[in-house]
Amino acid sequence: MIHLYNQDCMEAMASMKDNEFDLAIVDPPYGIGWDGDNLEKHNNKPFWNWKGAKPKGYTKKNWDSSPPSKEYFEELLRVSKFSIIWGGNYFTNHLPPSGHWILWDKKVSMPTFSKGELAWCNIKNSLDIFSFLWAGFCKGESCDRIHPTQKPVALYTWLLDKYAQKGWKILDTHLGSGSSAIAAHDMGYEFHGYELDEEYFEAASKRLKEHQKQLQLF
Repeated sequence: MIHLYNQDCMEAMASMKDNEFDLAIVDPPYGIGWDGDNLEKHNNKPFWNWKGAKPKGYTKKNWDSSPPSKEYFEELLRVSKFSIIWGGNYFTNHLPPSGHWILWDKKVSMPTFSKGELAWCNIKNSLDIFSFLWAGFCKGESCDRIHPTQKPVALYTWLLDKYAQKGWKILDTHLGSGSSAIAAHDMGYEFHGYELDEEYFEAASKRLKEHQKQLQLF
């Protein structure tokens, strides 16, 4: 059962019980200026101006102006037994040390694209690697772009297959494009996804419904 909410995740988590969710898979804003307002510098010159900061047809938003607060991570770890946090390398001042990290290798050959992303995890002690092409127009799966940092459904499918167990309840505090919801639906998990931005929420909800309709045709 998939439940999507157009709601602030902090307000939602405040009403949740301890360990209400078995697994949280989240992708919060990293706070490093990927919304295009802050350019990375290289030799004192603008090095990177990510045109993908505003997907075509969507309003430009300052979604990456600041990282989540310390309280966000405290609440997330309180309401979930286990957590996978993308961009965890940017939040080490708020997260306990972990011997388990997940690397998404994007199989990128172009220097202007990030070669991968890291996720903090507290399930076991190891380094797991998921390789999946995701660079600009070169992608391992066909999809409409909704969110600037949209992740593939295949990534969430892999995470659920590797880390979740049958009957687990899944949480996503930053729904974004809804890729996590689609993966959870396909794999039969109870899923609760929260998205504060109304435009992203409506787009993710529409994407999920269209995916569900498509499945019913076969």
